[in-house]
Formats: sequence, C-alpha cells, structure tokens
Amino acid sequence: MRVVSLVPSLTEAVAVTLPGVLVGATDWCGHPVDLDVGRIGGTKNPDVQRILGLAPDLVIANEEENRAPDLDALRAGGLEVLVTEVRSVPQAFRELERVLAACGAPDRPPWLEEAEAVWSGLPEPERRTTAVVPIWRRPWMVLGRDTFAGDVLTRLGVHHLYATHPDRYPRVPLDELRAAAPDVVVLPDEPYRFTADDGPEAFPGLSCALVSGRHLTWYGPSLAEAPRVLGEALRAAHR
Repeated sequence: MRVVSLVPSLTEAVAVTLPGVLVGATDWCGHPVDLDVGRIGGTKNPDVQRILGLAPDLVIANEEENRAPDLDALRAGGLEVLVTEVRSVPQAFRELERVLAACGAPDRPPWLEEAEAVWSGLPEPERRTTAVVPIWRRPWMVLGRDTFAGDVLTRLGVHHLYATHPDRYPRVPLDELRAAAPDVVVLPDEPYRFTADDGPEAFPGLSCALVSGRHLTWYGPSLAEAPRVLGEALRAAHR
C-alpha cells in the first residue's frame, strides 16, 4: 500500500501501526517525530498535483479538517479517498479501525486495544468541573456542541459550558466568557497555541489549565495516555 494522510492524528496512527506505508503527509503532521515522507502542504491547502504525483493507493482525510473541493479534486484525479468523521471517543475507535484496515492492517494494533481499555475503564467522576474551552483568540472561539474534544472532556468529568450552543465552534465575546465564571478555563496548545504568557492573562481571577492539544483533539496512539495527561493538567489548575 501507498498512503497519503491529510490528518495529523491519522498520520501518527498509520505510521505507528504500518511503518513504510505512508508516502505523503501534511506539513502539520509532526508525529512520529522522525517521520520521513513527502510533504504535501497544509490540511486546508494541500498540493493536489503533488499528491497525484505520489500515486497513492489511498488518501485518508477528515470531514472537518479537510476541504471538500480538495477531496473532490483528488477523486477527479483518480484517487481513492477515505473520509473519517469523529465526534466522540467511541466513534474515534471505530474510525481508526476502519482506516487501519483500509491501509492494510491485518489486526487491531495493541495501542488501539490499550486505548480502548483505558477509556472504557474510566471511573465515574465524583463531581463535574465546569469549563470554557477557547480554541482561538482574535476573535475568541470556544468548543460548542458535538465535538470530539468536548466528548473527551465530558468523559473526564468536565462540563464545558457551551456544549449545547447551536454552533460547534461559536465566537463568544471575552466579557461573556469571563462572566460565565467557570471552575476552569481550558487552554489547549492547538489549533491556537495558548501558552503561560498568551491566554491566562485574559481571565484574571479564574483558574486556567494549559493542556496538550494532541491529547485533547487527536484520535490515534495519544488516546492511550490522554486521560492521564489531561487529568494531570486539569488537577494542576486547582492547586
């Protein structure tokens, strides 16, 4: 098989499971750190001609991360494109199994079995922590309804306050976010790279948790350690 991945988390999943299968990945595909494949641009602006030139048997994509016109252009060029949809942790496991099988994996890899066991064994939270979860600033945008990251947090005992908003990633004025007075403001390092010096200062008097975007938003091998890594970051915000 020759596979091109347009999704960083799927890139990691395929590379770890089937070394040598990937022939192309986006510029944002940073895991595994030693991945040595052709780079084909960004998730939103892939170089279609470059991908066609790699002659892959399969292109793997995601309905949220990649644009339909680009995927249509790849199909028009004669390529098979597999598009995933991931809005919850259980759905992530199903889609990962589908992708890996399509890429030639004979069985479910051990990391996928481990990740599913970790998530199915989570204890019921003793209490719910309320949160707002910015994903961008200028303008401020937060997690809304029906998102994978929102489901991850819910399963870890975090109720994000815009979970029932009509939009999946609503724009919310900063004053409104502050007035919501959540227990914690969850600040991931992607898609916007919030840091200790860029983000917490906007929420004076509120606890802020700087978290790994890879563990919050990626579905792949990082799922096995995500509950521990995210849990530690959330607990640290309350110390």
